[in-house]
Amino acid sequence: MHDVLIIGGGVIGLSLAWDLARRGRSVRVIDRGQPGREASWAGAGILPSAGQQAMHPYDQLCRLASRLHPEWAAELAALTGIDTGYRRCGGIYLAHTLGEAAALAGWAADQRAQGVSVQRLTAEELSEVEPGLGLPTRSTRQRQTAYVLSEEAQLRNPWHLRALVAACSQAGVLITPHVAAGEVRIAEGRITAIATDAGPLRARRYCFTAGAWTGQLLARLGIPLGVMPIRGQMVLFRCERPPVTHIISQGSRYLVPREDGRLLAGSTEEEVGFDKRTTEQGIAELTHFARSLVPTLSDAAIEQTWAGLRPGSFDGLPYLGRLPGLENAYVAAGHFRSGLYLSPATAVVMSELLRDETPQIDLAPFRVGR
Repeated sequence: MHDVLIIGGGVIGLSLAWDLARRGRSVRVIDRGQPGREASWAGAGILPSAGQQAMHPYDQLCRLASRLHPEWAAELAALTGIDTGYRRCGGIYLAHTLGEAAALAGWAADQRAQGVSVQRLTAEELSEVEPGLGLPTRSTRQRQTAYVLSEEAQLRNPWHLRALVAACSQAGVLITPHVAAGEVRIAEGRITAIATDAGPLRARRYCFTAGAWTGQLLARLGIPLGVMPIRGQMVLFRCERPPVTHIISQGSRYLVPREDGRLLAGSTEEEVGFDKRTTEQGIAELTHFARSLVPTLSDAAIEQTWAGLRPGSFDGLPYLGRLPGLENAYVAAGHFRSGLYLSPATAVVMSELLRDETPQIDLAPFRVGR
């Protein structure tokens, strides 16, 4: 019998498994598909800046994640020989209308208040920093606003996930793909087993980290969880060289350049249930967005398009902690667009909880039933 059975092998589940295993716990991870192939794989790998003046537990979680990411990248590379693609490339945030500019200015002020380094750029400075961006027209130049956050970083999602799987295996984690969780057996306020097509699985403790599917799993326990699938479509361009060097964000959309010349454009936010299909309209809008910002992309080939299902929550906060009414059951889900970013911090605090330590961050705001 394992110490912990983790149900869901995305970046949250794998990160938690690795942290538990290297602290002496025996862990098994099951996944309904191939581990690391859902929202964790589909994202762009943006790692936002986090300030030092974090008061709310969510901001503290962000700050911990920002501190851990370079440490984890170095350790994973040393253990597995796999480069996770961690790069501190900086991010530029754009606004092209007066309303967007006002909102962005307020956001930048809030970032500064939290201790994040934020610099406003003039149109001329922006052209010098990112010559690949299209120049604003005379009519829009006065409305264009740009800020640069030099500490922003990125990961290559598939590389990071491969490194996590390898590190988990090295640490003794048993990872079982294509095993879906079924009936959950309960006795005297404890889970005693989880039925699967591989037979009943038992552990001392259980943690549900199944992303957008977590709500469905917990509904079988009579526990309502406000996690819903939010589809995000993506476009991957292939260029001879990176047309920009920073992550470029405008509103909820972004461009993420890779060192090999690829460039990701994302992303939509669609409530369409568990439908992962791309749409002509969604891909066309993202393509237009990317090419309007970076004109040279008009000559770049679209290498691939795809969609993933982010686990959204009703208030934007993840669910972290013990499940109500069950002594040995826990959840870590609902990170929406920040699963990869928050994964090391989530792993650390949930690992502390599962090992009967007091988590270094207050998890009360993330409780189920809040």
